Amino acid sequence: MDRSKLYRRFRTLLIANRGEIACRVIRSGRAMGLRTVAVYSEADRDAMHVAMADEAVLLGPARARDSYLNIERVIEAARLTGAEAVHPGYGFLSENAEFAQACLNAGLVFVGPTAEMMTAMGSKSGSKALMEKAGVPLVPGYHGEAQDEATLAKAADKIGFPVLVKASAGGGGRGMRVVNSAAELSAAIVSAKREAKAAFGDDRMLIEKFVQNPRHIEVQIIGDSHGNLLSLWERECTLQRRHQKVIEEAPSPTLDATQREAVCAAARKAAAAVNYVGAGTIEFVSDGKEVFFIEMNTRLQVEHPVTELITGVDLVEWQLRVAFGEKLPLAQNEIKLDGHAIEARVYAENPQKNFMPSVGRIRTWRTPDAVDGLRIDAGYRDGDAVSPYYDAMLAKVIAWAPTRQAAIERLNRGLEETDVRGIITNIPFLSALVTHPHVRANTIDTGFIERELKKLTEASSEPGDLELCAAVAAIVNDEQKAARREAHSPWQTFGWMPVGQRQRVFSFRQGQGPEQKVMLRYGNGPSTISIGKHQFVFATSPAEGEGFDLTLDGMKSRVTAVIEGHELYLRTRNGRFELHWVDPFGGETEEHVGEDKIVAPLPGTVVALLAEEGATLEKGAAILTLEVMKMEQTLRAPFAGVLKKIRCKVGDIVGEGVELAEIEPAAAS
Repeated sequence: MDRSKLYRRFRTLLIANRGEIACRVIRSGRAMGLRTVAVYSEADRDAMHVAMADEAVLLGPARARDSYLNIERVIEAARLTGAEAVHPGYGFLSENAEFAQACLNAGLVFVGPTAEMMTAMGSKSGSKALMEKAGVPLVPGYHGEAQDEATLAKAADKIGFPVLVKASAGGGGRGMRVVNSAAELSAAIVSAKREAKAAFGDDRMLIEKFVQNPRHIEVQIIGDSHGNLLSLWERECTLQRRHQKVIEEAPSPTLDATQREAVCAAARKAAAAVNYVGAGTIEFVSDGKEVFFIEMNTRLQVEHPVTELITGVDLVEWQLRVAFGEKLPLAQNEIKLDGHAIEARVYAENPQKNFMPSVGRIRTWRTPDAVDGLRIDAGYRDGDAVSPYYDAMLAKVIAWAPTRQAAIERLNRGLEETDVRGIITNIPFLSALVTHPHVRANTIDTGFIERELKKLTEASSEPGDLELCAAVAAIVNDEQKAARREAHSPWQTFGWMPVGQRQRVFSFRQGQGPEQKVMLRYGNGPSTISIGKHQFVFATSPAEGEGFDLTLDGMKSRVTAVIEGHELYLRTRNGRFELHWVDPFGGETEEHVGEDKIVAPLPGTVVALLAEEGATLEKGAAILTLEVMKMEQTLRAPFAGVLKKIRCKVGDIVGEGVELAEIEPAAAS
């Protein structure tokens, strides 16, 4: 093959992706003087990556298969804009050999490996067969071509339960299920295949032994078209949920220097088996004694920033230079390891409701400045809409420091100073996770989050005196700002009164908790605030950046507050708090959905009906499955009863709150 068609210098780059990775690639592309082209779906018309790029092309409807997964439309977008190269990011078409070949056939440079390399290593089954032949240790499993249920069941029985059913073309936990017994296997395969088909357009499965108490180790590699192949140290991604990584760090705190060199050498050997060109990751699992090859990802990984921070290498820049046909800038002995980096993935999801995805419009987006070893890779901003059609990841918060413990502290500080409003995020969960004693001590495995889930997702504590005082201060400060906009308002400074003092009572409620009253006295002299039997001298003052300083009896605290009507969001030294300012004039109402109705918790697509009308259901029985943000959510009976009516069918696209089924309680049957 004429390599000049594969790797050559170009000036215009199309990014065939969305969200934070599209924004990330645009930044490096621009820094190298490239013109950038974004693609988008109808759901992403106003997305951040569209605004950042020099040009943008609409691909089609919101569903990924009609837009970001549509190869012909992506190629046509490149033709329309004069793009000479395509960067696939990760997810979507990034490991699709057909797409890589289509780019080549269209005269485009594909910023990644060739279709042949993808076929050999991008398929989990194919790469295992290749590594088995090369003598690389593998997790016992089945990675054959036959995909009928009988063959898969026989393979699982031979391997021995528990097993892992896994999408051959998958990643990010999509199309993956742990199966503990033969009775669970059939349903797990059907569900995993359906999820894999929706996410990757490929429903082939492999089955492997589920390693008990595993650690997940992966090595970043990159090769050029001149025969140079480097490893850039390893990452540890053991903290996972539903087989999706949550926290990643580099280097691995589990390996010593000898083990580190051995696993990096094994990774180079694995990539060299196909003369690999481009960036990729060789993934391993360890049971504490041995390290087994599990797969290769023939693309950039979500967690690539931690490698960049410990090596000083811009991996996207290197990807582009390799695509130009250049040699890698450094040799293996020049890749230095400096300090420790750790990354947390910020998702639009509710950890207290089984990590249900959250959709809506972002009303507030505040992140700390990217200084002193802190880095923020985001794909969203104020005003952006989070849709139900794609992965729920909003951003990554990454921290570097000379030591692991210092990096954890810096990451937690970055998380604590990140405020996203309008949707629910996993930020408090991430803070609880990175500060957990077992995480600090590195006494974890891939099942750690599931075991500690209750503790990690505990609701925030009840608001104390500081939070109630902060709520009053936020309201008063907001009223002051409004008054200053009025030309003749006498309320120009807090506490203005011509004579004497006045008092004002505020009532707040957290969730369904009781009302808590706060009395503010102000006017001539110091202002005071009373909560029950406690009374404080009260003052506020502006602070640098976001928020204000609240002083109670001489003790100053920094407060961040967001007021949305009668809803208040507060961040204090005690954590995050959501308070409702009770309307002093009454008239507040609450809407209740009948308990006998099963409604869609979020917009989604009905992908399976798991019970029939008239069926007798136990509490928790599965009724139907929705696909939301590329993940399946099974809706279950909230109590024992009879399934009276199903009001949807497979394939229906339903909105949030739409009634899907009706149950008659057992007592009324």
